[in-house]
Amino acid sequence: MEIKDKTPDIRFLNDMKEVVYDKEWLKTAPNLELYYMYRGLEEKEGLQYDITVIPARMLGKEFVRTQGHEHIGNYKEVFVILEGKAIFLMQKMKKEKIEDIYAVKTNKGEATVVPAYYSHIAINPSKKDVKMGNWIPKNCKRDYQSIKKKQGMGYYYTKQGWIKNNKYNKVPELRFEQPLKELPHNLDFLR
Repeated sequence: MEIKDKTPDIRFLNDMKEVVYDKEWLKTAPNLELYYMYRGLEEKEGLQYDITVIPARMLGKEFVRTQGHEHIGNYKEVFVILEGKAIFLMQKMKKEKIEDIYAVKTNKGEATVVPAYYSHIAINPSKKDVKMGNWIPKNCKRDYQSIKKKQGMGYYYTKQGWIKNNKYNKVPELRFEQPLKELPHNLDFLR
């Protein structure tokens, strides 16, 4: 899938300053371009294919990542790593409490499914850019406010490792799940 002729949506630091862990660094940081979203590169049977590129960088003490959102409604999404590696953090809320939270470490060629009703972010934990593709239902809407309200998800991934976000009353221990070895051939489960 070529993205050369497409203009990306760009996520700037100021777009997501509420969810950055290192508030001290944020005070003097320029409004950096953090990542690039190429949306609607392909469409088939109600699904849309996007590519996101997250250049390697640090947000102070924290590894660069996406802003994070939850799908509004019973929508799943699947990601595949095209270049580099990423960590996906998934979080399910029940009222104001985290009911479940886990991470999936993925390398080139591997995939991960975002379950319905889970918020999620993608983290670039390396010194190389990550490029990932995703399939999502075309009519899926996203909610960014619930994560902004708590200044991020339940954990931040930093140079010191995983740090709990104390804006939540209780954060369960982080568990880890295995990625899929490849993107599923049949995407009907997304519909």
